[in-house]
Amino acid sequence: MVRFGIVGFGLHAVRRMMPGFALAKNSRVSALSRRDMGKAGESARQFDIPLAFDSTEELCRSPEVEAVFIATPNSCHLADVLVAAKHKKPILCEKPMGMNADECREMVEAARRAGVALGVAQVFRFENSTARLRERIASGEIGKPVFVRSEFSFPADAGHPRKWLHDASVAGGGPVADIGVHCIDTLRYVLQDEIVRVSARARRDQNSGGVESAAVLALEFSQGTLGTVLVSFRAEYRTPFEVVGTTGVLFANDALNVERPITLQLRRGISVAAEEEVTNYEAYARQVDAFAAAVEGKAEFPVPGEEGWQNQVVLDAAYRSMKTGRAEEVIRVK
Repeated sequence: MVRFGIVGFGLHAVRRMMPGFALAKNSRVSALSRRDMGKAGESARQFDIPLAFDSTEELCRSPEVEAVFIATPNSCHLADVLVAAKHKKPILCEKPMGMNADECREMVEAARRAGVALGVAQVFRFENSTARLRERIASGEIGKPVFVRSEFSFPADAGHPRKWLHDASVAGGGPVADIGVHCIDTLRYVLQDEIVRVSARARRDQNSGGVESAAVLALEFSQGTLGTVLVSFRAEYRTPFEVVGTTGVLFANDALNVERPITLQLRRGISVAAEEEVTNYEAYARQVDAFAAAVEGKAEFPVPGEEGWQNQVVLDAAYRSMKTGRAEEVIRVK
């Protein structure tokens, strides 16, 4: 049983991470940290977690922590990863991995020097829905992919618990960084292809602070597929996903959610040729157990830091495009 310490025990830890650990087979939480020691103690008692700390440094020093799961705000990821690497603790870092690609490169290099595993928590790679989309595309069921579409929206008004979402100095960006990274990563994963060029347009409103409130990205993949990503902090929650091929279409109305069953449709012409229902409720458990396997040396973690770095390169290109009004090239990381 691999013992994790969660750095930054906030809303995400309560809503997603702890339910995932409860379902996990080879992972448990032995420690947490919050900036306020009083709140750290309260959270530890609430979730029956043995140890509570008020700093990443103290948590990483504990011999009761075998792996570190970083769930702090985005601007803290680099410093937290570097501390964990210094203590030679394997690191699973929430997405987006950093504030920019240079930060991600620094994290990857630090983990390499320390000889520890570094993974990025792109949890949708552990969903049944994305696994089936990837398998069915690879099998040639819809021919060659021509168009792909991934959308992700949820309402994030001024009362949202993550108060830093609209602060560019902490979040790094708006919905493109927060949820667009999920769309980008999932498209790369299911197509088994890389984005080579991106164009982006965004809008702001009176509540979006220093970040965008909604955006649309146009993606060009190396094998010729064209993609779109639509994200928003204003629209209701939705995650439709579609792949249009030369001989058919794969579609799911809510493909990336972890709470409800998803119906994957195969469409030919105007008809639904087949349907398949899957659930994703174990995705968070699979993610931590996969990282636990890497910690124990049993398997490579399927989403290493290099994947988070590559996603960030795409995000950086999208934000450049918003400023220049031009399509921006996406380099491949090494």
